[in-house]
Amino acid sequence: MQRYDRGTALVIVDLQNDFADPAGSLAVHGGGNLVPIINAEIAMARANEATIVFTQDWHPESTPHFANDGGPWPVHCVAGTWGAELHPDVDAEAATTAHRVHKGASGEDGYSGFTMRDPTTGQTTPTELAGVLRDAAIERLVICGLATDYCVKATALDAARLGFETAILLDAMRPVELNRGDEQRALEEMTAAGIHSWSTRMR
Repeated sequence: MQRYDRGTALVIVDLQNDFADPAGSLAVHGGGNLVPIINAEIAMARANEATIVFTQDWHPESTPHFANDGGPWPVHCVAGTWGAELHPDVDAEAATTAHRVHKGASGEDGYSGFTMRDPTTGQTTPTELAGVLRDAAIERLVICGLATDYCVKATALDAARLGFETAILLDAMRPVELNRGDEQRALEEMTAAGIHSWSTRMR
């Protein structure tokens, strides 16, 4: 099976230091182990002329999204800091040339690559991701990254809702798993939305 072509985009969710590095403020267990797996996907996508997109949390220093302002999460991925940057071992060409979608830059919850939600009012606003994909005539998405039960799930569900044929790469993502079973529940929710689950070993 050929995963990538000109009508497909590889969407890499939040492969950032604060999530993927053990020293990150919200490190996901095993997150750094994804980098070589995802780099191989990037190479395959590039070879087949697919579009490559990175999403990145890009928060201000103070936001209701953070625990010290009443939110659920420790301070993470503050714009312009080490924690917000892509993991340094990410494919250098892709990190330089691929489109990047920053989310949460005005203090919103930035779970999905497609939409952001004001944590105070609940109002949602779109990111530029859908427009970028439509402009490139993308019909299919392959999604991976961090974390399965939060930003990967939210991005995949929005992708399916927006009409993209959507697949996730099971061995190229990891969960936060704040509560036991969160990963499995996320996978079940995505399956129920018609999202395919693939392995990177499927060629």
